[in-house]
Amino acid sequence: MGFRYEVRLSGEGGQGLVLAGKIFAEAAIIYDNKNATQSQSYGPEARGGASRSEVIISDEDIDYPKAVNIDLLLALTDEACQKYHSDLKENAILLIDSKSVTHIPKGNFRIFKVAIIELAREKIGKAIVANIIALGIITELSKVVSVDAVESAILARVPKGTEKLNLDAFRLGLETGKQLQG
Repeated sequence: MGFRYEVRLSGEGGQGLVLAGKIFAEAAIIYDNKNATQSQSYGPEARGGASRSEVIISDEDIDYPKAVNIDLLLALTDEACQKYHSDLKENAILLIDSKSVTHIPKGNFRIFKVAIIELAREKIGKAIVANIIALGIITELSKVVSVDAVESAILARVPKGTEKLNLDAFRLGLETGKQLQG
C-alpha cells in the first residue's frame, strides 16, 4: 500500500479555502511530482455559507478523489469543525482557528489552536490572507509537500501584485507551524 494523505480545508465561503486547496494540490503535482486531486463544495450561498476544499496527495494513482479518512483538517469555523471532525483518522491533525472554533471536539487526534484570522489581520494587515497563513501551517505540520513547491504554486496562482503579501503570509504560517511543534 502506497502513501496517501488527505487534507480537508473547511470554513465558510469567502475565506479562500478553494484557492488554498488548489495551490496545495498544484504544488504537489507540478512542483513535487506527486499525484494529487482537489475538489470543493459550497453551501447554498457562496460567501458566508459552508465551504470546503479537499486535497488528496499520493505516490500512486488516486482511484477515489473524495477525502474520507482525513489526515489533516483545517476548521476556520465552529460549524465546519463540528461537521467534519468525525472524518479524522487516528492520530490525525485538527488545526482550528482558536477565536472562531469554540466547541473543541474530543477524539484520538492532535489539536493545534491558532488565531489564524487574527494573525492575518494583526501581522500581515489583511484578514484575506488567513488562508495562505493556514497553508503555511499545514505545509509545516504535514510535511507532504515541499516549502519550495508551495511557494512556487502561490506565485503561479495569486493575483498579480499580491505576490509579496501572500509569500509573507505563507512564511508567517510556516513559522507558526514550527512554533506549534515546539
